[in-house]
Parts: sequence; C-alpha cells; structure tokens
Amino acid sequence: MKICDMQIGKINIPLKKPFKTALREVYELENVVVKIVTDTGNIGYGEAAITPVITGDTLGSIKWAIMDQIKPKVIGMDIENLEEIMKRIDNSLVHNESSKAALDMAIYDLFGQLHDAPVFKLLGGFRNKIVTDITVSVNEPEEMARDAKEAVEKGYETIKVKVGKDSKKDLERLKAIRNAIGYSVNIRIDANQGWTSKEAVKVLRMMEDAGLSIELVEQPVKAYDIAGLKYVTENVEIPVLADESVFSPLDAANIIQNRAADLVNIKLMKAGGIHNALKICNFAETYGVQCMLGCMMESKIGLTAACHLAGAKSIITKFDLDGPNLCAEDPITGGANYDEYTITLEDKPGLGFEEIGNTIYY
Repeated sequence: MKICDMQIGKINIPLKKPFKTALREVYELENVVVKIVTDTGNIGYGEAAITPVITGDTLGSIKWAIMDQIKPKVIGMDIENLEEIMKRIDNSLVHNESSKAALDMAIYDLFGQLHDAPVFKLLGGFRNKIVTDITVSVNEPEEMARDAKEAVEKGYETIKVKVGKDSKKDLERLKAIRNAIGYSVNIRIDANQGWTSKEAVKVLRMMEDAGLSIELVEQPVKAYDIAGLKYVTENVEIPVLADESVFSPLDAANIIQNRAADLVNIKLMKAGGIHNALKICNFAETYGVQCMLGCMMESKIGLTAACHLAGAKSIITKFDLDGPNLCAEDPITGGANYDEYTITLEDKPGLGFEEIGNTIYY
C-alpha cells in the first residue's frame, strides 16, 4: 500500500453557540482536511485546525507546509514503513504541528486499514468507550450558569468552564455555576493563559476558600512562563494541568521533571499527531503523571483520531473531546460514534471514516 496522491480541502461547520475563551472567539469551525490516496485505492483522512493564537497555524501556512514541504517527501512511500514516514513528516520543517498532525492521522488511518484493525487496538486497545466533558464558554455569570445547567440536564457529569478574562468576575462565574448545578457534577476550569502567576494563586485560593470543589485548573499562566506555572502548582491545592506549555515530548519531559504541573494535556494539534503524542504518554506513564486528551475545535475527523489514542492508553484518564457536540451539524459519516457525552469506537479498520461532507478540495 503506497502513497500515490495527496489532496487538501477546507471543511466548514457552523457552531451551536459562539466558542469564547480568554484567547479567541469562534463562530464557525473552519479547518483543513487532508486526503491521502494509495495505489490500492485506500483513502486516509486527517485534519489540521486553524488556530493562529495557539499554534500559529493559518490556512495559508497549513496548505504550504503540507503541499510544498511534506508531500514531496512522502509520495511513493509504503504505509507499512510507518516509522520512516513519521520521521520524514517530523523532519520536513520545524513547528507547523497542525499540518503534521493532519498527515499523521491520515497515515495511521491507512495503517489500520492495511492491517484490517481499528487504530486504537493497534496502539493498545485499552478501552472502546470514552466519556467526555462539555465546555462552557466565558460569558456573563448568568449565561454560563444556564449553559452549565443545560449540559447537566443532558447527562454530562463533568463541565469544563472557560475563565481567565477577568479574575474578579471568574469567581462570580464559578459561584453562579455551582449554585445552578450543585456539587454532584465535576467542574474543571481553563484559564487559557489568562492570569499572571500571582493572580492565579489569589483567585484559585479564593475558589478553594469558597468551597467550589474545582477538579483542576488548566494552563493558568502564559505558555512560556514555566516558572510561573510551577509557582501556581506549588501554592494551590487545586491540581494544575499544563496545556499550551506542552507541545512536544521534550516540553512534557521538562514540565514533568521540574514538577511544574500536576497533569499534562495532550492535543494532537500541538504534538504533531498520534506518533509524538504516544511519546508523551510513555514519558508521563514512566513518571506516573496522568494525562488529559484535549482538542482545538476540530471536527469529528480530528476528534476520531484523538479518541483512538484515548482508547489505546490507560495513562489518559481525563477527556476533553467535545468538539463535535459543539457543532450544529455533523457532515462526517463513520468515525467515532458520539452520543452526547459517551463516545464509542467502532470495530472498523483504521479510523473508520466513510464519507466526509462540507468539504471543498483545492
């Protein structure tokens, strides 16, 4: 099974509600789809998220990286030679992790098809069902409380709350949400780099004193501020999850060895795909540090790949894979089966896609 062609397109999917964080506001999912065709007629799919404020990847940079820089280095290669393909993708250029992730997904999709097995079974096969949280965007406290209550009424047991735009109001937001949903539901918060280290410690201690029962706080400080991240970790009881501070396996090693965070968040768009994400998992498992698997507003293409990694590895214990549930429609047939908070991995070869809609290929 050899790579004979590669195409890219753009997928557009409307969202149910605007997705708002301390870093950005998104009103429509707009990402790049990669389609790899082999000489046997098999097709592998991958997705690159356009997130310039997080990864630096834009539509133009993704197209250029894939078609001009990576494609010429992998055309003609045999899917069976997975390790060499991944080396060529990774070494083709620095950064551009979302572009690499899209190709990585498509290659793993084909690798599973080659061996007639779902990807999660090839990588470990730990579970075939995953329970995800749901994200509540940062808004006024009353609106966030309504959104959280609506999610709980649908059966969600974990709510991820976006904070970090105004530390004083963040406390009001969490109090309003707790009053609306009670204490039987887990709340994790994500500041998206919105606080300084001292500000983070202050507001998190206030949340602790208020008895808000926060499961964890994600990336309270700037991605580059590892010392600040460590300061927060050492001075609050709420567990700290490193997200934007962790792109590569080396970043994860640095965070874990320096005890700068209690947990690590893996995203395929940051790691450059499944291949590097597995390295992060292995390092974290060696040190006994649990991982969350997150997403960057991908469609079910990217999320299916993430779900297969989540299904494979036991060190991944927390799941923030709600992207498809935030979309107003699902134009993708096959892949992971989303039933609100419960995600099931089908026993189909590769990633199990059948048809990708809402996509225009260049």
